[in-house]
Amino acid sequence: MPQPEDDTKLPPEFAAVIETIRTAHPRPELLINEIPAPRNLAPYAFALAADISPRRHGSDSDLGTGRFVLLYDPDEPEEWDGAFRVVCFAQAPLETDIGLDPFLADVAWAWLVDALDAHGAQYTAESGTATKVLSSGFGELAQHGDGAQIELRASWTPIDGDIAAHVAGWGDLLCMLAGLPPAGEAINIRSARRATHG
Repeated sequence: MPQPEDDTKLPPEFAAVIETIRTAHPRPELLINEIPAPRNLAPYAFALAADISPRRHGSDSDLGTGRFVLLYDPDEPEEWDGAFRVVCFAQAPLETDIGLDPFLADVAWAWLVDALDAHGAQYTAESGTATKVLSSGFGELAQHGDGAQIELRASWTPIDGDIAAHVAGWGDLLCMLAGLPPAGEAINIRSARRATHG
């Protein structure tokens, strides 16, 4: 991953965590880049953007996208319950029938928890929202027909030093929302869901 900022001015604890993230090996389906971090959430922040790579999945280019922001405040804000805080976002398009599933938001949150647990990420003070969006095209957009997407926004406080595990869990979540299996599994979840709804 490219390194856009000079880390020499960062607190050693935060710089060490960033280095572990940079040396991690993301899933091959993910294109991950460092992006400018928001400056108004904490004294120090580090951010990543990820997209599902269309090169591995035909010609589709809108398979899923996400953001991962690591915040650091040595004063340990009371609401964080620690010096670090993760804020993440994941979004993926869906087939309309899947978007109508009343349990979709619950499943998306469960996938986040499962993905973090699978990588051994330990955390506390978790919170988040899962949003389903259904849309219909009209006029010049009528050719696009109906569509749906799922969007998950979450935050939590890591209670271990292995922030790379939290990044890996977020990456797995993004892949699962896009219809790919969890790391190490050989089935296509979206195809399986289509079969059950078809």
